[in-house]
Amino acid sequence: MLRLLRRVKGMNEQEFDKFADEYLDMHRKNIRLSGEEPDFFSYYKVKDLVDGWARTNPDRSPAHILDFGGGTGGSAPHMRRLFPDSNITLADVSRRSLEIARSCGIKRLNALCFDGKILPLKDDSFDIGLAACVFHHIPEECHIHLLSEIRRVLKPGGQLFVFEHNPWNPFTVHAVNTCPFDKNAILIAAPKMRERMQAAGFSNVAVTYRLFFPGPLRRLRGLEPWLGRLAVGAQYRSVGAA
Repeated sequence: MLRLLRRVKGMNEQEFDKFADEYLDMHRKNIRLSGEEPDFFSYYKVKDLVDGWARTNPDRSPAHILDFGGGTGGSAPHMRRLFPDSNITLADVSRRSLEIARSCGIKRLNALCFDGKILPLKDDSFDIGLAACVFHHIPEECHIHLLSEIRRVLKPGGQLFVFEHNPWNPFTVHAVNTCPFDKNAILIAAPKMRERMQAAGFSNVAVTYRLFFPGPLRRLRGLEPWLGRLAVGAQYRSVGAA
């Protein structure tokens, strides 16, 4: 999200949009030690979103989903498959990323380019918001404002799912520090993200740590529901109600 990135010498919109075409390959190389493909990480986040929604809304699907900072749309195919009747809005500041997302031909996908400050969306429009590893690219002083913007466009009782890299996991820190796309990233500890969501008006904010086992140990992933309070997972999920 270019205009929200910290300014560094040589960073410009053309350079950032270039990452849109290279992002998948960079991501694949960067996570090779995990033993997984990029799609694994997209899927697990959407599956968490589906499970979280079902716990409080067992009898209905969300009509409208906001994928905030969704880039090239890696989450969208999983949303379409797991929420077949939902409308999906992908909001990002990178025009090239959104062009790639549109080219996938996903039905009822609205790719929305915004200015990085105000979402051009009506109040109380969405049932679910997703921000998948977005906020570590955004200057910290903008977090509460943008979280408040997401809350504004969520319906009362709607849910926001924020996923972020865990700065207390050394393997995650190594992966971020060696990824060109994450050159300017500032990782956010889960307690700090929870505080910022609460400051933006979200209630019942709950943090769960995720991704404890790499690919070679995937058979142990069934243990994750019992490990969510251990602050050593590679990522974490922070969920709040609007």
